[in-house]
Amino acid sequence: MNMKKTGKMVINAVGRLVPVEVNGEQQIPFQGVGKYRPTGRRYGPPLVSCADFPSDGNKLVSNLKEALVKAGLKDGMTISTHHHFRNGDLIANQIFDIAHELGVKNLRWFPSASFPCHEPLIKYLEDGTINRIEGSMNGALGRFASEGRMQGVGVLRSHGGRYQAVQDGEVQIDIAVIAAPTADAFGNANGVDGAAACGLLGFALADSQFAHKVIVVTDNLVPFPCIPWQIQGNYVDYTVKVDKVGDPEKIVSGTTAVTKSPDRLLIAEMTAQFCEEAELIYDGFSYQAGAGGTSLSIGIYFDEILKRKNWKARFVRAGSNQYPVKMLEEGRVDYILDGQTFDLEGVRSMRENPNHVNTSPFTSYNYHGKGNFASMVDVVILGATEVDVNFNANVVTHSDGVLLHGIGGWQNCLFGKTVFLPVPLFRDRIPVIIDEVTTLCGPGELIDVIVTERGIAINPRRTDLLEKLKNSKLPIKTIEQLKEEAEAICGKPAKPEFEDEVIAIVKWVDGTVLDSIRKVKK
Repeated sequence: MNMKKTGKMVINAVGRLVPVEVNGEQQIPFQGVGKYRPTGRRYGPPLVSCADFPSDGNKLVSNLKEALVKAGLKDGMTISTHHHFRNGDLIANQIFDIAHELGVKNLRWFPSASFPCHEPLIKYLEDGTINRIEGSMNGALGRFASEGRMQGVGVLRSHGGRYQAVQDGEVQIDIAVIAAPTADAFGNANGVDGAAACGLLGFALADSQFAHKVIVVTDNLVPFPCIPWQIQGNYVDYTVKVDKVGDPEKIVSGTTAVTKSPDRLLIAEMTAQFCEEAELIYDGFSYQAGAGGTSLSIGIYFDEILKRKNWKARFVRAGSNQYPVKMLEEGRVDYILDGQTFDLEGVRSMRENPNHVNTSPFTSYNYHGKGNFASMVDVVILGATEVDVNFNANVVTHSDGVLLHGIGGWQNCLFGKTVFLPVPLFRDRIPVIIDEVTTLCGPGELIDVIVTERGIAINPRRTDLLEKLKNSKLPIKTIEQLKEEAEAICGKPAKPEFEDEVIAIVKWVDGTVLDSIRKVKK
């Protein structure tokens, strides 16, 4: 049975055609940055009593199947998982193996992200065990959805948007399964200890706080209390001990690779030089850069500038890895505010250094809170698959229109004070800067500077940056000039062809619908 549901389509505030109903649920079209105001109160899970839980704190059950049965697993439920194990996750697939074995159907899978290791779940999308994924879809899962083969409509949210959706009751999680590298029988858990240590468990915070039932699964059961506790056992219904909760080699690697590409190194160097000339780097500044090769290189250049001027950064917002850890330990940054740990040095540092702080989407990114960290960051370094002449950007589909990966914290970081997109002018002979992005993930009013190997474009809104760089030797160009250069080399790219069917929607950080993703024509 095809459960796909989209209501009538309307034009939202950025001119995108979006549905007002998806999977039988009403939707609010995007109204503009900062325009939509939520009403009502935060969602709350059902009340419970200590009288129904063991007084000795031992919530252990024999296996995951028993925990899911006790939690009341049934048709149509929403099941959540987190992605701190990345491609080393071993638990999500087991959940749906069990659901299939029990004959449960029509589940909504609500991961904080999915990875290639989840490709085996395609068979459950095909047989109706899983109705849809509301989370990132990449690789085989993304292609499956883009071909219109998923029964329900996918919903893509940022990390902060996911927390917002749970907090606001837009998504009500029936059963959260939190895989934890270390836990006690009461359900306290952390990600910094154990064979599968991944650093932190912040992406599972909302799940623990708001889900009706919470299951903690671990392969490193320690006596109470599990310290530190990143997940509090007072939220947890059942704990399960398994042989192996995650594959350490696929969770983190011993090193994170800096780019060796001459073009990417040039982009990194120009980005850092721009920041220095524009006086965006100062004693006590803050920045956010990811763990990709270009971002790492930019972070190294920032470190060199700080060393040269004898300055220090107040904080680095991370995705942590060995490079900001080195800065922290050598005294060139006061704090790492970490949302996800990308290598073993990051895990070690978080375990040992009180100034390496684990954060969550609530503190960092939740737009329906009393402020968050994202808008306090001076310099933000992000990537993109496409950018258009209005500085709008895309991160979820590629030039062929196929779902490529999730939004992650990307949308949330756009609220930083100066946002850079260091991107190549073209990839595989396909221009990155085009007339109009295939999928709109971030409005151009929030994106300040595009840095390519052949030139830098400053958003005309940033008259302050244009003024500061007017005498720079850097190759400052207009976004139109960069587009024309790309087309002169590669030719004008053909637009992907789509059918009418909406296979997924992109949410903005406030829960409104920013864009629709359509089925790709074969």
